[in-house]
Amino acid sequence: MKHIFVLNPNAGHGTAQKELEDKLSCTSFDWKIYTTVAAGDSVRFIREWCETHPEPVRFYACGGDGTIHEVANAIYGYPQASISCYPVGSGNDFVKYYGGKERFSDPVALCSAPEESIDLIRVNDYYAINACHFGLDSCVASMMDRLRHKKILGGKRAYPISVLYAFFKGMRHKATITADDELLCNSDFLLCTAANGTYVGGSYRCAPRSSNTDGYMELCLVRRISRLRFLSVINKYKAGSHLDDPSLEKFIIYRRCKTMKVTAPKGFFISLDGEVKQISEFTAEIVPSAIRFAVPEKK
Repeated sequence: MKHIFVLNPNAGHGTAQKELEDKLSCTSFDWKIYTTVAAGDSVRFIREWCETHPEPVRFYACGGDGTIHEVANAIYGYPQASISCYPVGSGNDFVKYYGGKERFSDPVALCSAPEESIDLIRVNDYYAINACHFGLDSCVASMMDRLRHKKILGGKRAYPISVLYAFFKGMRHKATITADDELLCNSDFLLCTAANGTYVGGSYRCAPRSSNTDGYMELCLVRRISRLRFLSVINKYKAGSHLDDPSLEKFIIYRRCKTMKVTAPKGFFISLDGEVKQISEFTAEIVPSAIRFAVPEKK
């Protein structure tokens, strides 16, 4: 098998490539590092590789959630290709499903890791490996896009600052939302998350019951609430206890579903694995066993 590490040069404070080379140079694996040159370059490179190389290949997303989002989209439809990740980004939400980035920190263990088939969420022509979310969440993600590379406000500070911004600017959203043809919302709401993974925003456990191999999305819709109520809910949402708290039952709608349909006003933003798209009407559907993902054994 060919092992290709697709590296975002901005990730890991610029040291990731040397770390990979040092750790892999003494192994017998057939490996190479490809350094991306712009957003979307990894998609082009991977698809061109798969079109001309029919032999088994595993691509490793070396960066954060944006990098793994691109790699997952690129390999879909190529049966010879699988995916894993070397998480050196600022968020690394998806790998928290497996316990955290430490499990994926050894590239030698990654190369020998077993694979499992996992689901993806298809949204029109895009795929999300972790989550599709909108409302307050997309307001946060949009602001994060603007802050993530700022010297003082970027990095790990970007998410809490973006949440504070959304607290004043993103508390009210409109859309018609159905889950497997059940009408869930036809009015104002705060946020909605359809998750394949467990975390969004670095530390918010939005989908504590999720499984990325069961053929279902975990849909959590939070009705419109006051700012005061929001302050009492946010810590429970962060801890993942919001689905089991009786005091929140009238504010939260939770479903396991295969399809979600959304119709919203023009200018509506959604976030796919943290990547912001402007889409006012879309269908999100689960794609069971869509790709193969390599997960190292627990130490």
